[in-house]
Amino acid sequence: MKRWISFILHLAMIVILTSFGSYTVTKKVDYKVPDSLKVEANTEILVLKDSLDSSKDLKIKPPFLGKAYNGFKEALAFKESQGRYSVINTFGYLGKYQFGLSTLSLMGVHDSKNFLNDPALQEKTFETNIARNKWILRRDIKRFNGKRIRGVEITESGILAAAHLAGAGNVKKYLRSYGKNDVADAYGSSISYYIRKFAGYDISRIAQKRNAKV
Repeated sequence: MKRWISFILHLAMIVILTSFGSYTVTKKVDYKVPDSLKVEANTEILVLKDSLDSSKDLKIKPPFLGKAYNGFKEALAFKESQGRYSVINTFGYLGKYQFGLSTLSLMGVHDSKNFLNDPALQEKTFETNIARNKWILRRDIKRFNGKRIRGVEITESGILAAAHLAGAGNVKKYLRSYGKNDVADAYGSSISYYIRKFAGYDISRIAQKRNAKV
């Protein structure tokens, strides 16, 4: 009996010792990024898609993005045309910012072909239209800026982006009806969507101007 007990004890010791097997200790290494690979500056830029229709487009370097005027206009342009100067959409709207002929005429631009072939003129026209809409909507900007309509904060940049989409008159109706009179373009983009999407940009560098002309 003692022999069986001794055998069982020895067998138990063997099982216990072998269960601990070999193991590896992994040392935690703190990897550091080399100084030569660190990015110190804000290098985010707008990259236009490679489906440009004109070599003239390539001469315009996209500015750095941000929440200032450049960021605002480039974000809006990308929504309108993917930033392409030579685009004409199915409804006849022209260029990087998709202007209609009637709006261009109001600002003194009457040659659509020249407009499409002149990126500098398109940029100037966009800036002029912002100044013009700022004047038209000045009271509404003062009244509604910082308030909320249907859960969305109203900002100057959102108002002016919506005016670019639907016209200043329709934006007035939207604001003064507290969102009840919401309209959309033929592609389904609405005033409320533009107010939300383009909110919070600082476009104070563009001064309001009555009857602004290019």
